[in-house]
Amino acid sequence: MISAADGRKSLRGATVKPLFHYLCMAALTATVGAAAPAAVAQTPAAPKPPSADAFGRQPAIDGVSLSPDGKHIAALVSADGVDAHIAIWSTTAMDKPPYRIGCGQRSDCVGVDFVKNDRIAVTVRQLITVGSVKSHSFRFFTTDLEGKTWRNADGDLDQSAAASADVMDSLPKDPQNILVVIYERKSPNGSTIPDGGIYRLNLYTGSKSRIYQGSDKFFSSRMDYAKEVRARQSLEFENGNAYFVQWIRDSKGNWAEHFRWYPKEREESELIGFSRDPNIAYIRSNKGRDKAAIYEYDIDARKLGEIIFETKFFDARSAIRSGSAVDEGELLGFSYAGETSKVYWTDPALAALAKGAREALGVKTVPVQWTDIASGEKGKFSTADGFDAYISGWSDDRKYAIITKTGARQPDEYYLLTDGKLTLLGKTRPWLDTTTLGDTRLVEYPARDGLMIPGFLTTPRKEIYGAGPYPTIILPHGGPWARDYMNWDFSGWTQYFAARGYAVLQPQYRGSRGWGQKLWRAGDAEWGLKMQDDKDDGAKWLIAQGVAAPDRIAMHGYSYGGYAAMMASIRPNGIYQCAVAGAGVASLEKFRTQALGNRIQREYQRPSLAGLSPVDLVKDVSIPIFLYHGDRDTNVDEGESTRFVGGLKSAGKPYKFLSIPDMGHEANKWEAGQVAQVLTAIESYLVNDCGPGGL
Repeated sequence: MISAADGRKSLRGATVKPLFHYLCMAALTATVGAAAPAAVAQTPAAPKPPSADAFGRQPAIDGVSLSPDGKHIAALVSADGVDAHIAIWSTTAMDKPPYRIGCGQRSDCVGVDFVKNDRIAVTVRQLITVGSVKSHSFRFFTTDLEGKTWRNADGDLDQSAAASADVMDSLPKDPQNILVVIYERKSPNGSTIPDGGIYRLNLYTGSKSRIYQGSDKFFSSRMDYAKEVRARQSLEFENGNAYFVQWIRDSKGNWAEHFRWYPKEREESELIGFSRDPNIAYIRSNKGRDKAAIYEYDIDARKLGEIIFETKFFDARSAIRSGSAVDEGELLGFSYAGETSKVYWTDPALAALAKGAREALGVKTVPVQWTDIASGEKGKFSTADGFDAYISGWSDDRKYAIITKTGARQPDEYYLLTDGKLTLLGKTRPWLDTTTLGDTRLVEYPARDGLMIPGFLTTPRKEIYGAGPYPTIILPHGGPWARDYMNWDFSGWTQYFAARGYAVLQPQYRGSRGWGQKLWRAGDAEWGLKMQDDKDDGAKWLIAQGVAAPDRIAMHGYSYGGYAAMMASIRPNGIYQCAVAGAGVASLEKFRTQALGNRIQREYQRPSLAGLSPVDLVKDVSIPIFLYHGDRDTNVDEGESTRFVGGLKSAGKPYKFLSIPDMGHEANKWEAGQVAQVLTAIESYLVNDCGPGGL
């Protein structure tokens, strides 16, 4: 059994993508007023806080990817902070400017990754309108390193018929083909039809063959080392109760149910990958325990083996396997959900690379005293002080690696590591002055019933704003089955306001996922009730700590956080001077039947989704509230906000509402400049309209 030490998230070759940092973000295209003065008086010589535009511009560099042979680097770059294009560097000529590829009629480039040494996969975003429904579409292409020949997921040169797809496997031992899963595609008559199949796609000829037929019943398909689909899940019902079934195909080729779990019980067991031995799979499970662990599983014997990875305080997430042609499928390490996404490397070469990069970039650690939420056992672990560094890409021979430097007050920076030398590739926000940004730390506080609630607390710089107490924003995350991490906040919701003298608390309230079962389960059917208590108790704790000024506290949230902000305006506790609700849920009953993105998510969360609906209590609103919502939001319909606004108007309550053209729900549906507009609008409201005299 291996226990986790410090590490960081994985990259190419990983089997599970990182958890959501936020369920969502937002965007504004409407004109808003100029920013109001800073929240707290600064010292005369204090540097000026970064502007909203400094947070809201497109990154100068992002999404860096390294070719398998280490000879080339691809990334999204933006010179003007508005339009992004693809840049290609040669690692043997880093002193020369990169080759640039535009996305042209393919609209906004939002993702790039190597799939072969001379081919990249590109994801583009487009605005679409079908009938009265406005949304965003993400389409898949591949191209060469000069952008001369573009093919869609069907292998065609026709850009108008591009499919929605992802790379399932780059097939490192196959010089021409990759495997793609196609979610939807266009029929000959131009209509969009669902697919879900897995296809072998030749990147050079465009030929395509289906190797697995998708269906409405099965999802989360996984392949073994031999590139055969060996595992899949289904959603079933028994007496009206939903449950998930894990299906596995054994060595004789027979599909069978191996285990099941009910969302209501919350004891998950999921196959997360296969070892090089086709009879051994890796299972992540929290059955009978608070924190998820990773086990080996004997398929033919249907026997769960010993734990091969666990951590004391956090959920294990994935088994990281090699995607290299040299040692494909070899186990390299494990990821887990700490205060950041972390990796424990078992591969000596990668462990040495990670350690060397952290030392070279001057990463320092500090101890964190911790009380386990489930057991009450006390202990400690170390966390990076200010910023950390992790491996975000490597070549097959381990001679080249991409290192990312990042932290709560450190915008991402990318480095090329080769022959023990670090070369700066670029900074995501080189224009942003970090000297006024706040300090973020992991905290815990007791809720009124004694449950320990984790949180991330960002406080203003004392040398600029003094020792406090400060005007404070309680910032609950979306989901609610999600969580925050102590990473760079690209929405600006923490550091933009910390740089202006606000303290910001991100409470990991009951119902948050990734901190163990006890905290997760405790949120069931507690919308607006104990889940809301946790946020209020966080505000009271900050007052007791001398951090928050008791008469200058507001709540801002988005998605579920927007719901929480609506409820904060209703609760008669006198804690908040105002609330800001982005894309919030106003009616739980309507949300239960229409939202959460897809049917699987709806059934997954349905047993836990109960409590109070803000729209039913709008007459009890006692503080000013600002609501904003996007008209391309397909997760939480804009009608949720307008319904609440209608109630506010009828009841004569103080409010402001902003409908945002072309804004989707999730972070990848924000456009250049919209972050800045959101920040400016919220700041203006807090200072000018939040309670007596502003916040």
